[in-house]
Amino acid sequence: MGVKKLVELTDTLVSGRTGNPLSYIHKMILTESLQETRKTYDQIALENGYSPSYLKNGAAPKLWNLLSDLLGEKVTKINCRFLLEKKLIHSVAFKDKNFNKISDRVSLEFPEGQVPLASEFYIERSPIESICYQEIQKPRSLIRIKAPRKMGKSSLMVRILTFAKNQGFKTIKISLNRAESKVFSSTEKFLRWLCANTARQLGLDPQLDEYWDKDLGALVSCTLYFQGYLLEQVDRPILLALDEVNQLFEYPFLVRDILVLLRSWHEETRDIREWEKLRLLLVNSIEVYIPLDLNKLPLNIGYSVELPPFTSEQVFDLAQRHGLYLYTEELSQLMNLVGGFPYLVRLALYQSVSQQIDLKQLLKTATSDSGIYSLHLHNQAWYLQQHPELTISFQKILMSQTPISLDQIEAFKLKSIGLIHLEGDQARVSCELYRQYFQSRWEPALAMHSRSFH
Repeated sequence: MGVKKLVELTDTLVSGRTGNPLSYIHKMILTESLQETRKTYDQIALENGYSPSYLKNGAAPKLWNLLSDLLGEKVTKINCRFLLEKKLIHSVAFKDKNFNKISDRVSLEFPEGQVPLASEFYIERSPIESICYQEIQKPRSLIRIKAPRKMGKSSLMVRILTFAKNQGFKTIKISLNRAESKVFSSTEKFLRWLCANTARQLGLDPQLDEYWDKDLGALVSCTLYFQGYLLEQVDRPILLALDEVNQLFEYPFLVRDILVLLRSWHEETRDIREWEKLRLLLVNSIEVYIPLDLNKLPLNIGYSVELPPFTSEQVFDLAQRHGLYLYTEELSQLMNLVGGFPYLVRLALYQSVSQQIDLKQLLKTATSDSGIYSLHLHNQAWYLQQHPELTISFQKILMSQTPISLDQIEAFKLKSIGLIHLEGDQARVSCELYRQYFQSRWEPALAMHSRSFH
């Protein structure tokens, strides 16, 4: 059913029960909330000339309370479409005893890699997106996005780049995982590679040799190249996004130089007009684990984003976008198993719909070598096999009933692949999926370690 028709039917329902139709602002909020691509309250307010606080704290809660009273169920911005359709047109396309499918209109999308810009399966983790959009418009701004693999870093980065481009910015995206190994062999080679990439994406001839001075060194030469050439040639803001910055962390000499350089661009050029055009976006999946002076790094400045797992409400929303209605028991079972980890949630929902199998049935074998997560679990196990020291540390966590302290470097590496959560310096397994899978896989070894420990 179309949004317009659904709003009309809702208005009729409200008028029939209360004697008063929906107000203009309530119709506007409901219309935006029923769209396939949902907007945040901040976006709705900005586009319609209202105060965000008025919408979030006044008009919206009144609307959802009104509809909750009428429908006899708690209505929210996330579940309003499902509950209104269920009430008004009984829109369950089909429902057997095992599979709660509510729509045949969903165009499925396998959950691998960046979520496409036009995808209906991108879940905003408000207010992160809106704050990033605001920050990137500030002269000389710097945003740092950090999260384990498959948490949505690249998807957020691309949306920030697209927003900036729509604002008239020049945008450059440089993924460090695409660089050849020789690029990381010296500071000079890396910076020349960075400068050449940036110039090409700006549509400029690199002209590196005209600005490079070996006597001044690579850091100064790179700074002069940006200031005297790139920033001079462009008459609009430039957003430079560096993806997979953690690739640098394997080269201590290099990461020191590059991060110090980026901080100097942010701070030491404060009074130079050309540098106001440059905005930086740094994306990485791991903490810096080499000894560095934090006062010389871009790690405690700018706006820092650490992407959180999905909440139960966001998982419920995502299930609806897949055409599924999750009852409380099913939602709780999925959250308990994967802890809101975006990739793992999406994979479960995708498999449930594509195979037309009840989610509870899929999750029964989820921790086995033949379950829906088998490939992902095998990849995690393979990574640990390549790093025996991490295997030992992770086994210690599995054996412990409470969070434990680990070597800092090993803790950061385990966190980067999503196997653990860190609370301060205390580590625990990130979700039951990993606990159950690796405990069954390593049962003899864990038993032996447990006996020696006691």
